[in-house]
Amino acid sequence: MFVRRLRGEDQEEELLIDYVTKDVNNMTVKMPHQCFINGNFEDAEDGKTYNTVNPTDGSVICKVSYASVADVDRAVSAAKEAFDNGPWGKMNPRDRGQLLYRLADLMEEHQEELATIETLDSGAVYTLALKTHVGMSIQTFRYFAGWCDKIQARPNLKAGIPKGVINIVPGSGGLVGQRMSDHPDIRKLGFTGSTPIGKQIMKSCAVSNLKKVSLELGGKSPLIIFSDCDMDKAVRMGMSSVYFNKGENCIAAGRLFVEESIHDEYIRRVVEEIKKMKIGDPLDRSTDHGPQNHKAHLDKLVEYCELGVKEGATLVYGGRQVDRQGFFMEPTVFTDVEDHMFIAKEESFGPVMVVSKFKDGRANNTEFGLASGVFTRDINKAMYVSERLEAGTVFVNTYNKTDVAAPFGGFKQSGFGKDLGEEALHEYLRTKTAWPVTAA
Repeated sequence: MFVRRLRGEDQEEELLIDYVTKDVNNMTVKMPHQCFINGNFEDAEDGKTYNTVNPTDGSVICKVSYASVADVDRAVSAAKEAFDNGPWGKMNPRDRGQLLYRLADLMEEHQEELATIETLDSGAVYTLALKTHVGMSIQTFRYFAGWCDKIQARPNLKAGIPKGVINIVPGSGGLVGQRMSDHPDIRKLGFTGSTPIGKQIMKSCAVSNLKKVSLELGGKSPLIIFSDCDMDKAVRMGMSSVYFNKGENCIAAGRLFVEESIHDEYIRRVVEEIKKMKIGDPLDRSTDHGPQNHKAHLDKLVEYCELGVKEGATLVYGGRQVDRQGFFMEPTVFTDVEDHMFIAKEESFGPVMVVSKFKDGRANNTEFGLASGVFTRDINKAMYVSERLEAGTVFVNTYNKTDVAAPFGGFKQSGFGKDLGEEALHEYLRTKTAWPVTAA
């Protein structure tokens, strides 16, 4: 039994998660860990599994089914049957929306459990997992549920969604992901990940059946901080832009451009605030900074910082693994970063603040265009810069401000297509024109 006491604003609540335990063998019995295909939890066809690890202490949480190509084929077959011949495709759109609302309600009912599992699995600070990882998922289901009757044209998940409509096939990208890209019965694929893998997926989709694809890929989002900014807000939000979810955030500010006249003060204040951050157990509500998702990523972040130093950037703070159990990376600050450097061009996907002084702008000097930001008290300057930044999202005097009703997606090598808002619906719909002719 995993027992965790979490202090709320007005009272102390006891959260009991009876399927989270240190006993791996017992856990695999209680925690769903298999493929979910056609409404049933099933082992991978060949029985293979892999360990999912708690990044806080490196312990094995449980063993998860490692799906094969055959498992993908079974899931696709179940989905095709559900949409072509099952009740989902024949259902009244309003009833379909009610099922999605019910699913959101069930997620909300169990949101503390889901957030705890997310924290154990990914290292996300619990309060962030509750509000963002789980909370925004609930909001997203509710938002799109509302669209079901506005588009013209019984097993597990208690919500009543027919079997085969939702299938979950865990496994490797090289095997499961490649089969999804190649499969002739899949007509739309959405992918979030690196730009090189996104390019490979595009090639596979073109060769297989010319399937439609939307891609949310890498980012190196610029954040421009002008000398006339609200310094307190610029420091607070600038740190959030980099260190939110320990930097494992697709829209993280990959490079800060700070106007020369305030640069030194800005860095001094950032370092002061970093020293106040509590690094530790992400289930503790007072923790500010949790572990990276897995060890391989932590090792790459250390290498990333070592390369930054080697290229001549100034390491002001951090750059190392935290001296404690688990996959913790120190919040890091680099200054004197020049355009040609690796850390100026490549995403770290970690808690690494990369700062350059500026007298004139060069924020568009990147092949990525997912997000961006600008801090200034001058609204005309803010609007002028926002209009010219080549990014799908621009934050003005804020950062990480998102909403499920707002379209989200990137430009250039950050991909194409939208994930949220009304625009996302068009990624999954087909427009058809029919010309009825009455019989002669």
